[in-house]
Formats: sequence, structure tokens, C-alpha cells
Amino acid sequence: MDEAASRLFDEGSFTPADSGTKSRDPLDWPGYRAELEKTQPGESVRSGPARIGGHEVEIALFDFSFFGGSMGEIAGERLARAMERAIEQHVPFILRTATGGARMQEGMRSLVQMPKVVAARLALSDQGIPFIAVLGNPTTGGVLASLGALADVTLAEAGATIGFAGPRVAEAFTGKELTGISHTAEAALSNGLVDEVVDPHEVHAYLTRVLNVLAHDQAVEAPSPPPTASNNEGRDAWDTVVAARAENRPRGYELLLEIADVLVELRGDRHGEDDPSLDAAIVRVEGRRMVALAMDRERVPGPGAFRKALRCIEIAARLGLPIVTFVDTRGADPGEVSESEGIAWEIAKLFEAMLIAPVPTLSIVIGEGGSGGALAFAATDVMLMYEDAIFSVIGPEMAATILWRDGTRGPEAAALLRLTGPDLVGLGVA
Repeated sequence: MDEAASRLFDEGSFTPADSGTKSRDPLDWPGYRAELEKTQPGESVRSGPARIGGHEVEIALFDFSFFGGSMGEIAGERLARAMERAIEQHVPFILRTATGGARMQEGMRSLVQMPKVVAARLALSDQGIPFIAVLGNPTTGGVLASLGALADVTLAEAGATIGFAGPRVAEAFTGKELTGISHTAEAALSNGLVDEVVDPHEVHAYLTRVLNVLAHDQAVEAPSPPPTASNNEGRDAWDTVVAARAENRPRGYELLLEIADVLVELRGDRHGEDDPSLDAAIVRVEGRRMVALAMDRERVPGPGAFRKALRCIEIAARLGLPIVTFVDTRGADPGEVSESEGIAWEIAKLFEAMLIAPVPTLSIVIGEGGSGGALAFAATDVMLMYEDAIFSVIGPEMAATILWRDGTRGPEAAALLRLTGPDLVGLGVA
């Protein structure tokens, strides 16, 4: 076990549980059996129970010094057994990779470990067991393209090489030199493929924070019930529009920071983008866990924001966590790039995912709700609105432009659209 792997868990808490498994030579590969005999009883994966920040976990650790951390039959078996033990003990599963991928000396007997470990991961999902992955240096090939890419929370060690194929393989396959925009932990973060890049010496602290967030809910006293009606009935509709758009209003993420005991950000859509218009996190508020989606009113959401939301809903469903959205946007991005990336399709998929989510859902309109791009985040079990928030089928200025070809009649359109909180409560929408 290398030094980086040994720093993950509390000192002295790891107990290997891999006895009785020994690599074979299914292809009669020249020299492979002799090399195995030199290294036995070693393997590229060691697994067993451990503690991180005092939390009980099941952990699996790759060792790059053993055949480049490659995944053969026994490595796949050890990973599957580790996930089975996590289910039995109902504790989070932690994976730390340092691997070049599938083991060539075992051929297809090695490659078929990819679906095997994915099947074991699906069993974790069925039982609501959290899965956290630490992508070490390097993490490439079949391990990344199976178990490594399927975690609920994924961090990469700073400076690590990360990619489907290693850099040399990629260059040989494509016949082109790499440009530097891929194959690194930092590139993976900027492309929305991991949630955080962490210095190897800080991984234990980061994992502790994640486990603190994911720990079982704490019993708390129910707060006093909030007022059942708004005090905003007398405000003019246009005044409410102006108030909802005020520059000094806090952004959704700022509100999230105010109420959260602790949070872990979920970055990226796992499709190559991390749209900054949506902040997402697993959050603990007054002892209770939730997945929070906070819109940034200063940016309009593009397709990546809706894909990120879909990913977060999947995490919430797997872990049985409520979903809370903070809605504040004048609408989805209608630009050419967004259109070419299918923004209407992404909005539709978010509606579908929100409506079938098997967990409680709550939306809070904290500023402006604009058209379907906002409503996809508010199609929840309960929708609440701030007193000075608005929600409309279209912005009042655009409505005036379409109906009367005069955008200056926005205040008149605002009154007709009935877009204030009291209006929407009266309409049965909020």
C-alpha cells in the first residue's frame, strides 16, 4: 500500500479482509505465473473495514506497484466483495484508485471485471449506500470507465493523470500529440467530471467532511410553523418585479451557505461541462441531509445546468435524500449554442426526473422565476415563494413586446400576468 493510500483512513483502523483469493494465469501468459509467484500474496487491490474521521467505512485501495494497479480477476472479486460487505454493514464504500486499467496478462478474463464491478455498484445503489471515489495517480482505462466513474461524490488527487486511455495510448491510437486540455485531475474538474481536486495530504480531511454530511439524520425539534399568508397583498405588481430583480438580493448559493451546517459541492454534469449558473451540493441543515440546487440569478442556465440537476436528482434518489431547489432566473439560455446542445430536451428531461423522483421535493422561489427554464426546477411536491418574488410564463417586458410591440408597457403586463406570490397562491400554483 502506497503512502497516499495509507493516509486516507484513521491510523491503525484498516483491517485487510482479502484472504483466500489468489491470482491465476488464465492465458498461460509467458512469465506471468513466475511474476505472480514473486509477488504473492500481493494483489493490486486491498480491501476491508476502516474508519475515516471516526466514521466506519468499507474501503478498497489500488496499489500501482502491483502490475501497474491493473484490474484482473482477483482485483475485481475483491472490489465486489468489498461492496457486498459495505451493504452488510450498511456503511459507506470508499474507493481509492491508482491504476492503468485492465490487466493484459489475463485478457478478456480481466476486461469482464468491468461489468462485474458495475453490477456490485448497482447493488450499493439499491441499498442506498454512499459511494465515494478518490482518483489517484494515475487512474485510466477500464477501472475509470466502470466503477471509478460511478461514485456519488468523486474527488481527484491534485496532479493525477486521469483519462479513459493513458496519454501514451491516446497519442498512439489517434496519431496526435495531446494538447494539455485533458488527462489531468485539473482538466477533469474544469470539464465537470469530478467534484473536487484535493492535495493528497488533504484527502483525509475532505473525506471526513463528506462523511459528516452523509451521516444519518439527527433527531431535531420541529420549528415553529411559518406564517401561512404573505404580507405583500398590497404591493404593486411592477414594484414586486423591481424588488425581485434588485441587485442586492442574495444569490441562491449565499443563502445555502447561511443555512447549512456543512456542505459538499457537487460539480459538473459528467458530460464535459460545469455550468456556473447552478450550484449544487449535498447539505446538512439542522442535522438533516438534503441535495440542494441553487440557481445564480446573474447567469442564465444552459443545457449543462439541467444535466447537472439531473445528475444530482439521481444521487438524491440513490441515497434517499430530499431535494431542495432555490429558484432565481429570468429563464433558460435561448442562444445558438444552447439550442445546438438541445436545451429544450434537457428541460423536458428535468421535468420528468423531478416529477418521478422517489424522494420529497421542495422549491423556494427566492427572486424571479422565468418561464419553463425556471419551472423545471420548481415542479416539486411543494413550491414556496418569497413575499417579493415573482414567477411568470414570460418576462413582463417581453410579454408587452409580443402583445403590443411596446416593451415600455412592462408594468401594465406585469399586473395582467398575476405573477406575484399572493397571485400564485390564489391561482393554486404556489
